[in-house]
Amino acid sequence: MKDKARAVVIGGGVVGVSTLYHLARKGWSDVVLIERKELTSGSTWHAAGLLPLFNMSYSVGQIHRYSVKFYQELQEETGMNVGFSQVTNIRLARTKDRWDEYMYYAGVAETLGIPVNILTPGQVKEIWPLCETDGLLGAIQHPDDGYIQPADLTQALAKGARDRGATIYRNTTVTAIEQTADGKWLVKTDKGDIEAEHIVSATGNFARKTGEMVGLNVPVIPVEHQYIVTEPHPAIVERRKQGLPEMGVLRESDSSWYMREENGGLLLGPYEHGAPVCYVDGPSDDSEYELFQEELERLMPHIETAIARVPAFGEVGIKKVYNGAIAYTPDGSPIIGPAPGLKNFWLNEGHSFGVTAAGGAGWQLAEWIVDGEPTIDMMGVDPRRFGPYATEGYLKAKNEEAYANVFTMHYPDEERAAARPLKTTPVYSRLKQMGAVFGSVYGWERANWFAPEGYEVPAAELGVGADVLTNHNHAPALDDGRIVERWSFRRSNYFDHVGAEVKNVHENVGVLDMSAFAKMEVSGPGARAWLESILANRIPKKRGRIALTHLLTKTGGVKSEFTVYEWKPGRFYLVSAGAYEAHDHDVLAKLAPTDGSVVLQPITQMYGVLVLAGPRSRDVLKRLTRTSLSNADFPWLSGKEIAVGTGTAHALRVNFVGELGWELHHPIEQQNAIFDALMEAGAEFGIKPFGIRAMTAMAIEKSYRLIPRELSIEYSAWESGLDRFVHPGKGEFIGRDALVKLKETGPNWNFVTLEVHGVTDSDARGNEAIHKDGRLVGRATHGGYGWRIGKSIALAMVKPEAAAEGTELEITILGKPHKATVIAESPFDPENAALRTDG
Repeated sequence: MKDKARAVVIGGGVVGVSTLYHLARKGWSDVVLIERKELTSGSTWHAAGLLPLFNMSYSVGQIHRYSVKFYQELQEETGMNVGFSQVTNIRLARTKDRWDEYMYYAGVAETLGIPVNILTPGQVKEIWPLCETDGLLGAIQHPDDGYIQPADLTQALAKGARDRGATIYRNTTVTAIEQTADGKWLVKTDKGDIEAEHIVSATGNFARKTGEMVGLNVPVIPVEHQYIVTEPHPAIVERRKQGLPEMGVLRESDSSWYMREENGGLLLGPYEHGAPVCYVDGPSDDSEYELFQEELERLMPHIETAIARVPAFGEVGIKKVYNGAIAYTPDGSPIIGPAPGLKNFWLNEGHSFGVTAAGGAGWQLAEWIVDGEPTIDMMGVDPRRFGPYATEGYLKAKNEEAYANVFTMHYPDEERAAARPLKTTPVYSRLKQMGAVFGSVYGWERANWFAPEGYEVPAAELGVGADVLTNHNHAPALDDGRIVERWSFRRSNYFDHVGAEVKNVHENVGVLDMSAFAKMEVSGPGARAWLESILANRIPKKRGRIALTHLLTKTGGVKSEFTVYEWKPGRFYLVSAGAYEAHDHDVLAKLAPTDGSVVLQPITQMYGVLVLAGPRSRDVLKRLTRTSLSNADFPWLSGKEIAVGTGTAHALRVNFVGELGWELHHPIEQQNAIFDALMEAGAEFGIKPFGIRAMTAMAIEKSYRLIPRELSIEYSAWESGLDRFVHPGKGEFIGRDALVKLKETGPNWNFVTLEVHGVTDSDARGNEAIHKDGRLVGRATHGGYGWRIGKSIALAMVKPEAAAEGTELEITILGKPHKATVIAESPFDPENAALRTDG
């Protein structure tokens, strides 16, 4: 057995072997895979082998697309049959909401280069003659989709890896993982030890056990998944004899199941409510090819709908019921990327659709490990999208919820209820009493919008209009039984209420709890020089000034965004998006010098943030502080510590809504006192709370960018329009050299703001396809209705030839084309007069 390797992959399922293969293909031949039993002896062996391209995530969609294409190439490369049956995949729609979901997805697919066919019920019948089409509105079809034999695929990957110099050790158990004094890893096994520079954990059901070896809480717990295989059916056998094509993979999403042919019979895989998590403490040490006792009672509603849709399924006996573990995460997407807090320790875990994702996940992780960055936006699958809050109890509740919702509508405004509320700010109960309808980010409860007293959604608007198993379109009822939020791909019941919040902020003054912001203090004698060396913008030399700064990749893409404020001499306060706290803080920690010259202190939970915004915000704050708030003494983009009633706060004159205002960063224990003081002082000025959705609507009117929408590693800082925040002349910083070269070659993309015409009830939300003269030229990254300007707006990345102001384009929203015009950036108050208002 080798005693040294450049990288060690732990886990011999399809995900681990794909990672090994792609590392070897990148030129790292000195790589090793360790598998405790035989290859595929975990979840891979009992996987149904489906290759669903359908995914609403931009990150996962790219990963799946790569896999399906790569598996065919792998077969040619290795000469081994991977058992790929490109039989297509048909998703049925019985409700208008489901059709909206499919039409939204069709736009996502087009921007990713994934072909999607729109089918009528009659066309479904032609392809699937055993399918009854009563009640169908239509279907979508992936012509490139199908299924594969997981074991054959894994063996082909193994051959490809070995052919490129990689080594695989089977029946070898990892007993411990230790980090050496020089930062390398020592992998201890029952066959000997291996020293490695990098470790990749691809251990599936064992993910948490592997994580424990290095003190890591891996947010993965498997869930039991059952599928049924029937005896052969005469009609299907006869089709085979006649040489007719296989009918393909059929998915009735509204009944939460998939079906395909299997050896002359049928295979049915439901996703039911009540499926329990399993292997909470990991499988036993001797676990191999393990299944659980089947529980058909849980599946009966799905079986009944399957028989109604495909009567042949009920005409033959059951041959076998598989009930095996599938790894899950709280949001159902895998975790692919660097482990937080550990150098060169990588995760490729949590794959609920592991066969589909294995190729793309291995590809991107190899890019990341070898070159230092992935080549596609991976924020949607980054392990650091979860934090320490994702403990066992949280995972059990959320992973079971994620499993049960695989086939439910994935509304863009949906906020799932399990394991909530978890993290609340002191003002939470006050906002709740004021009608706050909450969402969740990084475990924090945040007010999305405010419902008027006594408000509820009319009963006629609840449900999706058909008797289906996935009949949900609303948030859970409040404590008093009222349902106040209906989810939709279109403008929903809260649309006008959000508009009222925007109007009040614009005309009077509003207050918003943004305490979920990620916060870090950077201090030490080398703090300023270090920040200058990693961030693209200049760090203000004058204490109290504020800078919006970006941490770039070495190729000039945007990795993170920080507001930097020197709040005490030599001590810098960094604020970034709450959703990416673990990501941003881990990135900073791994870049920090190890000589003690820079000290990083995460302080998110020590400080709350209340945003005070609107033309009367100065009037409110004047009542609570003796500090001069005039432009001369307190200009825009500056901050200082001030008294706020009986409390104190660092008031930063900056906000994300484009109105006069301040962010009040205060000791969290003073939040209620400060909030109450603001509400009392603001009563005569019309102060009201507002939520995240109103903030977002106003931010879009200002063309403000967000990670990972307009700001992404896939777009250079120039392409994202960050020219005023990037200063190559200030000296070296990460990505500087690449940006200098890119300035000469010109952009591949341009950030633009669009006015969308002819909108009635559905605005762009992001990922809609954009065309010019019938040709795809870009995609929307965000969108919504601009209440202050009275227009539907989309932010987008388009090809340079489509970026000039006044260019007429076409954007497809829920299957309907709309004229769109490129307009000047910041359609609301382009001169920032409101932000600079004096008084």
